[in-house]
Amino acid sequence: MELRSCRVTLSDLAGVEHTVEVTAATLYEAVALGIKAITSDPWTEEIAHGLNTVRVLAKAPQIEHTVQIQKFNRWLAERGTTPGEMTARAKIREILGVKAS
Repeated sequence: MELRSCRVTLSDLAGVEHTVEVTAATLYEAVALGIKAITSDPWTEEIAHGLNTVRVLAKAPQIEHTVQIQKFNRWLAERGTTPGEMTARAKIREILGVKAS
């Protein structure tokens, strides 16, 4: 897949929005890289999961996506049915430091 520059935005529990630029090959890879970068920043309060959303603005062409963290985590917990899906999930788990269930 083609790598794209993406702007990822996420709100913390205090309602503050945080934005980071990442380079990713897929939407969920951008979500994972954004979550990892934003949550590791000392200026970021705790991030709500559940219905909190992550906005991803993929550039060239510019397209914005919104993903609920709850749905992202559900997708991540699934095994996948094809080798490509399993590889994609393994890559995202590696980015986030999450073990397969």
